[in-house]
Amino acid sequence: MADNAKWYVVHTYSGYENAVKTTIEKFVTNRHLEQLIVDLQIPVENVTEINEAGVAKEVERKIFPGYVLIKMVMTDDTWHLVRNVRGVTGFVGEASNKPIPLTEEEVLAWGMEKREIVVSYKVGDRVRINDGPLESFAGTVEEIDPEKNKVTVVVSMFGRETPVELELDQVEITD
Repeated sequence: MADNAKWYVVHTYSGYENAVKTTIEKFVTNRHLEQLIVDLQIPVENVTEINEAGVAKEVERKIFPGYVLIKMVMTDDTWHLVRNVRGVTGFVGEASNKPIPLTEEEVLAWGMEKREIVVSYKVGDRVRINDGPLESFAGTVEEIDPEKNKVTVVVSMFGRETPVELELDQVEITD
C-alpha cells in the first residue's frame, strides 16, 4: 500500500511546523499507520549567520516556513487525521477537499527523494541512446555530471560530430 504514497504539502501556522510533524509521527506510531503515512519532512538549509560581534554561527533555516511535506496514501482517514492536527490549516492545492500531490519533478527538485542512478559507463566509452528523439543513435561519452543527472555524448549526425546533452539513464553502454 505504501507504493501508492504521494507527496503532499500541508500548510501550518507559522512556527508550528515541528509540532505538527511530531504530532503526526505520534499518531502514525500509536495507530500503526506506517503503511499509509510513510514520511514527513520539513525542508531546511544550513546557513552561516554573522552576529554584531562578527561571530559566525551555523544555523538551520526552514526553506518553506509554514509548510510540512508529507508522503502518504490519501484516504478519508489519513486526510482527516492530518487535517485535524492542531496547527494545520489545510493541504496546499486543495480543491473540494481533494489535495493535489506534488509531481515527481517537484519531489526530485526539492531533494526530498533521491533517485540513485548507477552509471555503468565512463568518459570515452561507446554508448547507445535508449530514449528520446535520438533513440538508437550511438556515440562516445564526452562528459558525465552526476549532480545534474546529465551526460554529454558526441554523436555523428549528418556527417558531423555533434555533442548532445542527455540524462544519465538515457544511455547505455554498447557491447
